[in-house]
Amino acid sequence: MKKLSLLFTKDGLQWHISKGKTVLEEAFHFVTEETSPYLVEEKLDDVLKFDDYKEIEVISALNHFSLTPDTFAEHELGYKLISYNAPVDEANEELMLSVNKRFAVQFYYTFPKHFYQKIKAKKLPPKFNFSGEKFLNALTVKNHKEIHINLYHHQVEFFAFENKKVILYNNLDADSEVDFLYFIMFSLSKINFGTSETHFHIYGETHENETFISELRKFVKNIKVHFDNAPKKNFVLS
Repeated sequence: MKKLSLLFTKDGLQWHISKGKTVLEEAFHFVTEETSPYLVEEKLDDVLKFDDYKEIEVISALNHFSLTPDTFAEHELGYKLISYNAPVDEANEELMLSVNKRFAVQFYYTFPKHFYQKIKAKKLPPKFNFSGEKFLNALTVKNHKEIHINLYHHQVEFFAFENKKVILYNNLDADSEVDFLYFIMFSLSKINFGTSETHFHIYGETHENETFISELRKFVKNIKVHFDNAPKKNFVLS
């Protein structure tokens, strides 16, 4: 039986269908001026219409989240916490929680209810997760200060670590790679991470963001790019 993996990003849906470790089919869809504004929903309907899936994995990289220690248990405040980062529409957004015990943090995030209901209607065991938790779970941290950056199509997320502890996580939607660079460098200045002492790691859609990487190299000393040699892009962290 097949597994369907769905990744929701800013104005986009990426998916692949796999059997075991073999990817049978994959696609990347992004809303543009030339497409329908409902492209993501239309493509979701298309891929959900098949009945030979055994399970569905759903990753949300949508910029509606809040990071807390994993000991925080006042879950009724989830929507309020997220509202400090982004507008929240409780009637149309499902509140979700992803916990990372390894680094002792958790993510409250919201997911569009109409997408959530379509996926649940398949009556399969769906596994929902937030991209930040999935990214965090795949990382190995070795140095005193590290920045791990995950690049998407018109989107970037990153973690800052000090002494192997999460200091900061953030997620930005933007159309400009210059905005990505400013976002990262401004964040570093706020947490007093010097560019010469910090080790940078970059993942995800590196080929689509080569300008960002080349500009970042002008400012930082220690940088390692984990090039995406396969077309699966952000699913390489599966």
